[in-house]
Amino acid sequence: MSEGNIAADQLRLLIERIERLEEEKRGIADDIKDVYLEAKATGYDVKTIRAVVRLRKLEKHVRQEAEALLETYKNALGLE
Repeated sequence: MSEGNIAADQLRLLIERIERLEEEKRGIADDIKDVYLEAKATGYDVKTIRAVVRLRKLEKHVRQEAEALLETYKNALGLE
């Protein structure tokens, strides 16, 4: 095998792996959508659930800083 064939084979394999992972990602996205629909059907507010999921991804100190800043902005705008 020449180096060109080896490189082409390696490239093809990488692309095929990416394509498989993209397909899996679409499947997972569909599953997540289904869970949100189930939550909505059960009576939960999906927008709030999405906000909670985003908050849970943050480290505690980052979340606390963001919440403090939000409170500061709300107070400045008289939203309390």
